[in-house]
Amino acid sequence: MGSLTAGLATLWADVRAHPVAAVLELGSVAGCVLLFVATLVAMVGGPPTANESLWLAIIGGGAGLVLLWTFVVPLYDRFGAH
Repeated sequence: MGSLTAGLATLWADVRAHPVAAVLELGSVAGCVLLFVATLVAMVGGPPTANESLWLAIIGGGAGLVLLWTFVVPLYDRFGAH
């Protein structure tokens, strides 16, 4: 139990030291889980022509995550406050 407590304390210290990175990574994990569930729901709902808006939202969400990690995060690393 002590090792778990020490590990959580270390994790919490890292989160407090780098809050932007923690929010980005936790938000990305939540977004990926949401995209996975939405994809399953859309697949059960039938072909893309039956529920176009859901499929477009899935594509937009995936594109948003890709742009975040390939464009926004590198720009923040390069020009953001350190």
